[in-house]
Amino acid sequence: MTLTPTRLEAATWPDLATVPTGPRAAVSAKVARQLFISAVRRLPVTVVLVTGSTTGDPSDGHTAAYGRGGPVMTVHRPDEFFARVGRQGLIGFGESYLTGAWDAEDLSGFLTVLAAEIQHLVPDALQRLRAVVVPRTPRRHRNTQRNTRGNIAHHYDLSNDLFQLFLDPGLSYSSALFPTGSDGGIDGGIDGQADLREAQTRKIERLLDQADVGEGTRVLEIGSGWGELAIHAARRGARVHTITLSSEQKALADERIAAAGLSHLVEVELCDYREVTGSYDAVLSVEMIEAVGHQYWSTYFETIDRVLAPGGKVAIQAITMPHDRMLATRNTYTWINKYIFPGGFLPSVEVIDQITRRRTGLRITDRLSMGAHYAETLRRWDDAFLAASEQVRALGFDETFRRMWHFYLEYSRAGFASGYIDVNQLTFARPEDL
Repeated sequence: MTLTPTRLEAATWPDLATVPTGPRAAVSAKVARQLFISAVRRLPVTVVLVTGSTTGDPSDGHTAAYGRGGPVMTVHRPDEFFARVGRQGLIGFGESYLTGAWDAEDLSGFLTVLAAEIQHLVPDALQRLRAVVVPRTPRRHRNTQRNTRGNIAHHYDLSNDLFQLFLDPGLSYSSALFPTGSDGGIDGGIDGQADLREAQTRKIERLLDQADVGEGTRVLEIGSGWGELAIHAARRGARVHTITLSSEQKALADERIAAAGLSHLVEVELCDYREVTGSYDAVLSVEMIEAVGHQYWSTYFETIDRVLAPGGKVAIQAITMPHDRMLATRNTYTWINKYIFPGGFLPSVEVIDQITRRRTGLRITDRLSMGAHYAETLRRWDDAFLAASEQVRALGFDETFRRMWHFYLEYSRAGFASGYIDVNQLTFARPEDL
């Protein structure tokens, strides 16, 4: 399914058309301006406010710069920027980027500095008002069985052609695992899609190894993607049942599995994870728990425990955040929720451990932290996405969508680069099976 600009504008951009106005907006904009300037004065960034310009170009207006050097943010329309931030917080911050109210040549660098200091950008006294000021997640985004299909379709059913423009040839939409040098740092190797596919294969093969997937293994995969993990598992001789709620992904996954000559070993089913039946020697799930919602994490792991055969193993890849930040933000409605992943929320490794101990027989037996690898993966995705701007436009996606997707990829990259969020491969087994 390809969305035309008209449909995108009608479905996605209505909140961008109007800048908040009125007495309340004026007061909140003034407060936002004071807080923002106070924060950036402490940071290694430069923020340039442009006033008196009819084009937003710093060269034909008056400018004022704040900060301590580093990546530069240029605010072309300060009144709009502070009005949006004042009324809508971080959602307004992202929306003002979509409208072009501000720009940054090194967007990732700028956002990384902010992400590293996110807990200190707002004074502690105001942080305590979060529950009152910050919007809460709409009930329609809660991942009930009724809502989940629509939440998944919002992102994954955009267009298979779109994802093919920036993902590796294997279409892995999750963190790759690059080689590491003797110093423990990432050895990116050749900067290209072939190198990225090799790193994605390394990620998949490690998960399959962790779950002991081999000849005759009965595998359940929760979250099919476009079939790459299922293909690798089937090539080992496993019988794979992979489930998804994305009709677009299922169609292409079926096509790719058939082209690989593996349809006799892999079944792709449109199915909610809560409805899975059967018994499996291995359960795998790559970056799917983020779409579950914190209200259903227990159900997710209870389902896995229920279908896992005696002696079986579980291997998942999960984007995570620090436990204290998870507790503080679990009811917060974010820019990512509004524009990218409705109903999504990141767990902490600690809460995963707590839930599996309390509600299941599963225990974490191995953990691999890969945050730096995700930052590199996202850099490559964004480079490929920007290089394909003309093809994106030809698919019917407008300039606002292009800015949104660029912001999403760089916003995410900043989270991993700063250490604010992480991604982990987690292996589980039952104690009696160790």
